[in-house]
Amino acid sequence: MRLYPKVIPTIAREVVQALMQDGDVEVETMRIADAEMDMASVMKEYLAAEERVNAATREALERRGYDQSRFNQVKREMADVRGFKMGDEGIEYVIGQMMEQLLVSRNVEEVFSDDLSLRKKIFSIFKRHLDVDDEIDREARARLKHLQEGTTAWDVEFGKTVELLRRSRGLI
Repeated sequence: MRLYPKVIPTIAREVVQALMQDGDVEVETMRIADAEMDMASVMKEYLAAEERVNAATREALERRGYDQSRFNQVKREMADVRGFKMGDEGIEYVIGQMMEQLLVSRNVEEVFSDDLSLRKKIFSIFKRHLDVDDEIDREARARLKHLQEGTTAWDVEFGKTVELLRRSRGLI
């Protein structure tokens, strides 16, 4: 799962709306937008931290004389050193931070539900928005059935198709 900056406002809005509708939290009508911004700020901070890890990774690659093919390996090392959670662990971390934000936010009057039910509801919203990479991958492969997978032409066309699909869905 990957968190795209363009889906952050949508996720934040849906989280606040869903929790309010189900009676999990109480937010005054005048503060709904601020509560949504609180949720969005958690996700934006995560992306900023990820960018700092990416910058450190690029510096380490350059310093060690490695090429870009080792980016993911070095990124895992940098993330471990910095205590940064990636992938599914990262999403769990972000959800935990959002739950903490609900408890300390001045924009949320009251939290009525337990952590487990909040976590499940927030995760289902995340899953709906973050599983788009799998859908995009399947759709791109379906569009490229006329090419042999693994060839240079397929690799080039696959990259272009994935980018086109991400752009058409407003992810980039």
